[in-house]
Amino acid sequence: METNDANILPQINAHDSHLLNFGKAVLAALPYDPTDDQMLLIAGFGHFLLYGGERSAFLLNGYAGTGKTSMTGAMVRVLNEAGIKTVLMAPTGRAAKIFADYSGHPAFTIHRKIYRQRSYGPDSAFNLAENKHKNTVFIVDEASMISTGSAEGAVFGSGNLLADLMEYVYQGEGCRLMLIGDEAQLPPVGQLQSPALNVDVIRGFGLSVYKVYLTSVARQQVESGIIANATLLRRIITGGNLCKPELNVRSFPDVEAVTGEFLVEKINDCYDADGLSETAIITRSNKRAVLYNAAVRNQILYRESELVTGDILLVAKNNYFWSEEYEDIDFIANGDVVRVSRLWGEEEHRYGFRFANVTVEFPDRGGLEIDAKIVLDCLFSDSPALSPTQMEQLFSGIMNELSGDKRTRLKALKQNPYYNALQVKYAYAMTCHKSQGGQWKNVFIDMGGIAPEAMETLDFHRWLYTAVTRASEKLYLVNYITPDD
Repeated sequence: METNDANILPQINAHDSHLLNFGKAVLAALPYDPTDDQMLLIAGFGHFLLYGGERSAFLLNGYAGTGKTSMTGAMVRVLNEAGIKTVLMAPTGRAAKIFADYSGHPAFTIHRKIYRQRSYGPDSAFNLAENKHKNTVFIVDEASMISTGSAEGAVFGSGNLLADLMEYVYQGEGCRLMLIGDEAQLPPVGQLQSPALNVDVIRGFGLSVYKVYLTSVARQQVESGIIANATLLRRIITGGNLCKPELNVRSFPDVEAVTGEFLVEKINDCYDADGLSETAIITRSNKRAVLYNAAVRNQILYRESELVTGDILLVAKNNYFWSEEYEDIDFIANGDVVRVSRLWGEEEHRYGFRFANVTVEFPDRGGLEIDAKIVLDCLFSDSPALSPTQMEQLFSGIMNELSGDKRTRLKALKQNPYYNALQVKYAYAMTCHKSQGGQWKNVFIDMGGIAPEAMETLDFHRWLYTAVTRASEKLYLVNYITPDD
């Protein structure tokens, strides 16, 4: 894979008193001695702040375990103490919550910050908001997820999230942008690379670019098997020798190979120790995620009913209908994790589908609760959401029941709660794309059913690297065949 791993920085005067003062403040905020890479980041970011000018952007790219998280948190604290305004953002609610936790500063989803709703209901559309901030540094984490296209057309602004983000930030007086990410992770769906981390793409917006590329694993991470294996994968990706990876599962206590014989026991142990919300199973396909979700509910949680209070669900499609009456949420986003806090009444059978009325809680949005109708048929579907055929069946069933001319019926359809039922999957197991931006104490990676030749592709290595780096404490490789086996 061709990479752009060079640092891009102007000549920096090591004796500049302003830079020295900034550097001393960041060092004082760090609980450890920084690496040489991190020292370069401090100097480069300080120069960007002091001398970069209004039409500059800063890219922080780097391996897992190189200190992007801790360094950014320290720099944000220094900026806030110095009275320099910052706005923190991330592509998903989970990523924004993690960013807020490690920085000690509020963080928003990009969509919530830069868009404003111009219409409501199923035809909801969002215009680009006016940036009223002045002299503010916008810092975006998990930038590898930012796309230049939209699966739903131009529902949000122009339909190009990266372009809209750039327009929003730089329309503000004295505002600038820092993008943080890891180009070895999976790029946005349908794209070959992460455009927000590409220097040429960012320069195409008329900006001068600072870039620091962190490659040295931070000293406090050297004993982590998760980071060691992520680094191994990262080197294979950047080196281009895409052979089947030989992961180290014997030298570190935080990495373990698990066979099917002991899988249920291990997952159960993780649930008992850390709870459902701190354990994730990552798979290669929606079909395998469905199988794992069924097994978890039947063999570990002993849940016989299709849906019960306490079930954790993953939103499978953006929904603009059920959030209309709530001030704290503009829409329910594809990828949001919710917990069923209440079930209301009996299951309904309509139009060939089954529905349930529920109250769901959003743990990544401060425990916000919303009442909604969900379509149960989506829970065990092999497709990411209801298929086009299923949506056509639902559309036709409701339209045939409505009265009036076609225009009147279409208007009524758009306000129909069954047509707008929330599409959700179980969230115990998920695909890697759905896991991006999230982090769990315990992560199980499903290595079964992967053809040997598939393991020699760039896509597989990016998938595995992204999955490995979702774990913060313990990594389990399910059905991984070690080289000695």
